[in-house]
Amino acid sequence: MSGKRTIAIIGNPNSGKTTLFNRLTGSNQHVGNWPGVTVDRKTGHICHDGIGIDIVDLPGIYSLSPYTQEEIIAREFVLSNEIDGILNIVDAANIERNLYLTLQLISLGLPMVVALGFMDDARAQGIEVDCGELSRRLGVPVVPISAKKGENIHDLLDELAHGMCAPMQQPTYLHGVGAAIRRAAELLRPLPLRPCSLPFYAAKLLEGDRALWAQYGGDMSNTMREQLDALAEGMHSHANSTDNEMVLADALYDYIEEIVRASFIHPREHKLTVTERIDSIVLHRIWALPIFAFFMFLMFWTTFGPFGSWLGDGMEYLIQGVISPAVQSGLTAIHTQPWLIGLICDGVIGGVGGVLSFLPQIVILFFFLSVLEDTGYLARVAFIMDTLLRRIGLSGKSFVPMLMGFGCTTPAVMAARTMENDDDRRMTIMLTPFMSCGAKLPVYALVAGALFPKHQGLVTISLYVLGILMGVVAGVILKKTVFRSVSSGFVLELPTYRLPSFKGTVLNMWQKAKDFITKAGTVIFLMSVVIWLMQNFTPMLTVAGDAGESILGVIGTLIAPVFAPLGFDQWQEAVALLTGLVAKEAVVSTMSVLYGAGGDSALLSGILATVFTPLSGYSFLVFTLLYMPCMSAFATIKREMGGWRWAFGAAAFQTILAYLTAMAVYQVGSLFL
Repeated sequence: MSGKRTIAIIGNPNSGKTTLFNRLTGSNQHVGNWPGVTVDRKTGHICHDGIGIDIVDLPGIYSLSPYTQEEIIAREFVLSNEIDGILNIVDAANIERNLYLTLQLISLGLPMVVALGFMDDARAQGIEVDCGELSRRLGVPVVPISAKKGENIHDLLDELAHGMCAPMQQPTYLHGVGAAIRRAAELLRPLPLRPCSLPFYAAKLLEGDRALWAQYGGDMSNTMREQLDALAEGMHSHANSTDNEMVLADALYDYIEEIVRASFIHPREHKLTVTERIDSIVLHRIWALPIFAFFMFLMFWTTFGPFGSWLGDGMEYLIQGVISPAVQSGLTAIHTQPWLIGLICDGVIGGVGGVLSFLPQIVILFFFLSVLEDTGYLARVAFIMDTLLRRIGLSGKSFVPMLMGFGCTTPAVMAARTMENDDDRRMTIMLTPFMSCGAKLPVYALVAGALFPKHQGLVTISLYVLGILMGVVAGVILKKTVFRSVSSGFVLELPTYRLPSFKGTVLNMWQKAKDFITKAGTVIFLMSVVIWLMQNFTPMLTVAGDAGESILGVIGTLIAPVFAPLGFDQWQEAVALLTGLVAKEAVVSTMSVLYGAGGDSALLSGILATVFTPLSGYSFLVFTLLYMPCMSAFATIKREMGGWRWAFGAAAFQTILAYLTAMAVYQVGSLFL
């Protein structure tokens, strides 16, 4: 091979694919230590010895039999003509499970290199590997690496640039299955299939792969179909099962055992690993939930307690106490028109700055979520929550995207692709927005700080808890009405505990902060300008003498009565909730502009303390917590659930539940307060 080429990185979930991808390409793609972090393919470019290589990071998969969305993404790409070779990363400490995918990839006949990853972990467990013997038995180059430490990465690049070639041999299926595959491959030659991949197609068709039968069955003659059926039936005589998929899997795993015996030396005495010792505590039947609750308390207390508040106050002083006065003085010195000064200082800096002042707390929240992912504890939480989630018809696997929802709803919805069952996946997607995303945090901090200054942290935490409880209620409702099928079984790999790398954690925090700043500099910026203009001009495009005569005043006055049963009926709050559909942070910037606070949160807090009562303010926060997510998340829900009908249905369900819950809070609370 020469010239530019495209190579796909493929491996099991949590095998270190994205870590290797980042190491090879210098990318800052997020690395998470739980199955399903890579929910779409990512591409980076490298150049080694003058040869350009496009590296594509695919979702983690266990085999080339597609059951989940991520497995479908990976297989479709591998079977296309878009790639020139495969870089298969294998976890040396879990070799038996990983080699099942490796042998399926070899049967594709494409140029391939095996990167034997986590060699440092394997050595720590006393595992020795004969890479030469392993390479001989697989028929492809094998390079031992540690992507995290950069071990042998240069050797791997040499193989990718100069050593890639087609496999020297096909996998050896035992018990007569291999002979059936070879005969089936010959039968398939007339079909429009990649010749080098015929053994793969033969194995999958004998296995009964529905997708491939649907795709190529129409091109087969009756004779060909009969011969394939006869070969599949003949395999049963060598096995104890009549399930074709199990017959092929058993034959391949028996061969894998031969490879492992010849290439790997395991320690004679098994000693408890660090992971096993930690799991004996954090997965304890009594202590598991209290430990998880402690971590959640620590996360929220650090984010909303004295430390987070101190950082937020510092950011606010920088924006409102330094930047805004300096800009205003500079504009005044050059005799700028007063309306333009108002637009820039009150509209832009006031709106955008009012949101950016909460950036430190959002970064702290993402730091904790990143550590949970990178250490491997997040997968354990899924197992801990499995029993509780089964009571509403879901499995523990749903908890991973739902917990990610505390950071951002959009990637959390995408993470639901790990669900095999369509009903489980759709139900998880509909429940994820009930988890408080980081974008709602500025709204909580502002309103709670204004109305509950001595109990701001407690009120904010109560909203997070309420979101979880409403997710449970919504799950029960959905399971009894829309999703009545039985939940699928729960199988999730528990990865080895690993210390998160400082670089990886910082890169993840920076990526989240950059996304937030980018949104503030684009969406919130435009929203602030539009809101300022709509507040200062009438529908006839004349200067508004009073805010109530403005475009926003007219719109808000029309929709404000809808919220009267919830305890707030000012048009400013109605408009703020409306702009929150674009981005939840816009609720803060909108109120800052509409009330003329100029981004001064102390001034805005004082105004809100006169507009809301504590009860109506809490009702406002409850509605903000539960109503439909932002447009970005809404578009993702539409794509992941497969159509507008599902997306609008989910949005309507969430908004109606938000309205009823907020109304119940206010009306019931009014009876006692």
